[in-house]
Amino acid sequence: MSLILSLEHMATGFVLINVEPGSEIEVHKAASKMDFVSEANVLFGDHDLIVKVEANSVGEIARMVVESIRSISGVTTTKTLACAEF
Repeated sequence: MSLILSLEHMATGFVLINVEPGSEIEVHKAASKMDFVSEANVLFGDHDLIVKVEANSVGEIARMVVESIRSISGVTTTKTLACAEF
């Protein structure tokens, strides 16, 4: 039961990622291996990838984006969208 309760209180966000031309696949592979990433997809359009992230808080998501996703070689910009918690 405690696992269910902790999952209900997880913070979720989506990170829109732009990368250097030609590095989409490498960035996708690197992001997909991260423990807090539950889904990663290559996009067509204004952004190159979208990554779904989950953590205990929005603050933890922000820290992981700055420390982990932005440090992937080839990442040029990120935009984090935090899901509303009701």
